[in-house]
Amino acid sequence: MRGWPSIVLLMALVAGAAWGETPAKTRVKRTAKEAAKTGGRTARDGALTLGRTTRDFFKGGAAAAKRTWKANAARTKETARSGGHATRRAAKGE
Repeated sequence: MRGWPSIVLLMALVAGAAWGETPAKTRVKRTAKEAAKTGGRTARDGALTLGRTTRDFFKGGAAAAKRTWKANAARTKETARSGGHATRRAAKGE
């Protein structure tokens, strides 16, 4: 029973901190938003790569599919890298 006042005080402090919008919360929200965008764009590029490669496999054979896969994989990699840079900038507050 001795710990109740300290628990109530701790809860009040946590609730007070959670209530207001702080620069750290804003930065976290921006970082999460950029990370979600990066994940979505990379997933989209991966799905397009799979579709294009499958199409080229049936139209032009294994060699065409391999060329398409490598070209699209490079594009997906670049999208992921640029998104990673944007996420890092958001995390730093830039």
